[in-house]
Amino acid sequence: MAGKKRFPYRAAVVACNGSCPAQGGHGCAYGCIGCGNCAAVCKFGAVSMNENGTAQVDEEKCIACGMCVRACPKGVIHIHECANYIVVKCSNKDKGKDAKEVCAASCIGCGICEKNCTAEAVKVVENCAVIREDICLSCGMCAVRCPRNVIADVRGILT
Repeated sequence: MAGKKRFPYRAAVVACNGSCPAQGGHGCAYGCIGCGNCAAVCKFGAVSMNENGTAQVDEEKCIACGMCVRACPKGVIHIHECANYIVVKCSNKDKGKDAKEVCAASCIGCGICEKNCTAEAVKVVENCAVIREDICLSCGMCAVRCPRNVIADVRGILT
């Protein structure tokens, strides 16, 4: 059992929504490949593979030790502040049309999230949304306005 967490809470997040056939080798080159390395190294049972074969993290069990981050061969897992519930569930850096072809729910770099962020915390970098957690207000405007549902509220309230 994980110890009691202090504020600000931290946990791992997987920057892939698992909507592409990456496991077959013809999907997104940037997403989770479903190898399970992250789940195997997690001593707290916080990382598991979902029905799509994509890693997912249980924030309640995660202590943000970073073992899964280091074990991920694709680099799609990172540690985030849990006080900020808004996360980008994509790592695809392909341009819009190309990204759409490999994943049904990839970021296409449209910039709608960036335009709707009142804190200017969201930027499109290399065709993918990136949230600066240190200035994000967790208002969820980017998640609500994202046409591809790439930006998500990990609580499941806004999206």
